[in-house]
Amino acid sequence: MTRTYGIIAGDGELPLLTARGIRAAGHRVVAVGFAGQYDPRLPALCESFDQVGVLRIGEWARKLRHMRAAEAVMVGAVNKSKLMYQNYWRRLLIMRPDWRVARLWYRTLRHDRRSQTLLTAVAAELGRAGVTLIDSTQHIPEHLATAGVMTARQPTDHQRADHTFGWPVLMQMNALEVGQAIAVRERDVIAVEAVEGTDAMIARAGELSRGGGWTLLKGAGDTKDLRFDVPTVGTKTIANLQAAGAGALFLDAGRVILVNKPEVIAAADAAGIALVGV
Repeated sequence: MTRTYGIIAGDGELPLLTARGIRAAGHRVVAVGFAGQYDPRLPALCESFDQVGVLRIGEWARKLRHMRAAEAVMVGAVNKSKLMYQNYWRRLLIMRPDWRVARLWYRTLRHDRRSQTLLTAVAAELGRAGVTLIDSTQHIPEHLATAGVMTARQPTDHQRADHTFGWPVLMQMNALEVGQAIAVRERDVIAVEAVEGTDAMIARAGELSRGGGWTLLKGAGDTKDLRFDVPTVGTKTIANLQAAGAGALFLDAGRVILVNKPEVIAAADAAGIALVGV
């Protein structure tokens, strides 16, 4: 049966992959894109499309319901630097929160501003407005990390030992909502991801391990809510790992998105980086 799925779209390639996946499954795809953020190719992939303000949850839900979408995925990033390039009045329009966001702030976020708390509260508010947020990986299974070695390049015994040592640490970090990635060298944690994001952490790990040969572990564990903020890896990640001297990347199988998976695997092979799903 044909269904209508909505996309709440931020920046990057992921909303495009999701739209194509929904269409390939034979369903209708509609979307709302954050003004000044979404990829300009996205509207052409949708039967209906409209712009929305970043902090206007009620507007997201109202427009999606008008497009006959009762279920939606929220994918893509919010690029703060893009917002700053807008003129003052347009930036005010984009950023001006609606009453749902104001209520969310008063009830929840002024007490707890962790990402998981924020996104869970957003999902609940969307549900009250008539739109159910669903698993963001549902329509892109072919772009998820799979168990085993995904590259022609095999990990070394030292890299496997770093994975065995570091993986329980990473899972505990996720349980504490600290971050989704760590850098390990010779069974020692040399860098931990926090609010700065994976790319900045990779650069820091490279500075701390100038001889190279370190390993990146990335994943979210079994407690991760796949409706939002699923860990992602792209060709840019691979380029950053190569520049920083990393030799292997271990990923949470089924719970990390490879943005354009064939390209990511090819880039890893070209860079001499082993790509392994755990």
